[in-house]
Amino acid sequence: MTADIGTISAFGTGYGDAMNQSAERRVRQLQEYGERGLLAGSRHGLEKESLRVTPTGHIAQTPHPIGLGSPLCHSEITTDYSEALLEWVTPAYTRGGDALQHLADLHRYTVDQIGDELLWATSMPCVVGGDRSIPIADYGNSNIGRMKHVYRHGLDWRYGRTMQAIAGIHFNFSFSEAFLRSVQAREGDRRDFAAFRSDFYFRLIRNFQRYGWLVPYLMGASPAICKSFTGGRDLDFQSFSANTFYTPYATSLRMSDIGYKNNAQAALEIDYNNLDAYVASLRSAISTPDPEYARIGTRVNGVWRQLNTNVLQIENEYYSFVRPKAVAQSGEPPTCALNRAGVEYVEIRALDLDPFSPIGIDADQIAFLETLLVFCLLEDSPPIDAHEQNHINANQGLVAREGRDPDLTLHRGNGERVGLREWARELFDAMEGPAELLDEVYGDGRYSRILATYRESVEDAGQTPSAQVLATMRDRGEEFVEFALRTSAEHVQTIRDWPLDPATRTRLSEEAARSLAEQATLEASDEPDFEDFVSAYFAQESTSGR
Repeated sequence: MTADIGTISAFGTGYGDAMNQSAERRVRQLQEYGERGLLAGSRHGLEKESLRVTPTGHIAQTPHPIGLGSPLCHSEITTDYSEALLEWVTPAYTRGGDALQHLADLHRYTVDQIGDELLWATSMPCVVGGDRSIPIADYGNSNIGRMKHVYRHGLDWRYGRTMQAIAGIHFNFSFSEAFLRSVQAREGDRRDFAAFRSDFYFRLIRNFQRYGWLVPYLMGASPAICKSFTGGRDLDFQSFSANTFYTPYATSLRMSDIGYKNNAQAALEIDYNNLDAYVASLRSAISTPDPEYARIGTRVNGVWRQLNTNVLQIENEYYSFVRPKAVAQSGEPPTCALNRAGVEYVEIRALDLDPFSPIGIDADQIAFLETLLVFCLLEDSPPIDAHEQNHINANQGLVAREGRDPDLTLHRGNGERVGLREWARELFDAMEGPAELLDEVYGDGRYSRILATYRESVEDAGQTPSAQVLATMRDRGEEFVEFALRTSAEHVQTIRDWPLDPATRTRLSEEAARSLAEQATLEASDEPDFEDFVSAYFAQESTSGR
């Protein structure tokens, strides 16, 4: 095969044999040009959330432990929505295993700082005390700290606190510059590298929208919830037991209509066809008033309820399977960072916590995600119109609620419905070439082996984590809360038994002290009025252009 990659620019159908040929021929061209192993410099990072809970499974009401430092200023240990919802952030590593080890070290250090509290092992919480039992994260009295706190109050007014207590794992990934520049050369693309890179990542993002339902099918682990999560309301569920709702074929209720994919954001039309369109559509949502949110008000009797009354307060309020990302400077909104630097990496947000892993994720999951992302990058990626986006959204919801149903069909192009298993088999065939490219990095065939292992879960849905969760609960006669509490206690004990390098312990202790000092300095500085600070923050988006 001698054709240059650049001669293959017409968008294909993306389905069946055409799909397989599209990704496969690009893999073969890269190999035939002798540019092997260029993916070795790709970078992996992890962001993992987990609730602190009491030994009886109630959400912790204690403040963020002082030994963990300032959640506002610490570079690796912070909080998400709730004061009790810890978030660990690893640096980006060229080896996924190094990111996993860093995450494990953060867990080991953390368990020494939380006393007898546990780290909740599942994505879905048990909210025994109701919505008000979820304490909103506190970031201190600086303007940026207040802004983060007010934003979270806005989420409470808009969606309630319960949804915000859901935990997940985000996988951050960037391709090596050598690999991207090689593909740019093969395609004969003469644009500025940053512009090419952004376009390249949006190809991936569109395809991950199309095919990312594989992740909750293969890795979803939230098929059941504590009835307290819905306040006892039956939202089209079945009763697994006295205190547990479930759906028999669910994979990831976290990603369903009761979780992040809630109806409040269903009407948003975010454009993933290029960077400019993406930024423009997000900024439109941030600047467009919403009548319902206007009724809540921004400040009432001098108390801030939300940052604004627009469709989105800020970009991060919008939840999607995948986000384009750029490293932001201090105080810089995400869309401004994208305008300045272009897309530097992607954030994959479709992962449940794996309750069978002490840190919620393992090496096989990372390797599979890498393979899927290489495929999404090399596969033809036509623009997504409103009709296809509706089908994408529907597929994600169907897999979340019914993914293990052997008769489930998903929406595909031109009004076609195709069985999930049939489509999954086609995708696995198409990922064999990308797995070969990744195998060239280590030379041990690990990606092809892991791909084959996950393929078994397509043929036997009983091997998926969601099925294993339900099977474990049945075998042990456990409610969801009993399963989650037992698993959490076992994991914390396992983590306590792990050794922690003294140098790592010292580094994290010093970082905790440094972060507290930084927050104190920030709070002691002369800052503008909070309202002026918020206005200046949003003014960046109206003045930032490409």
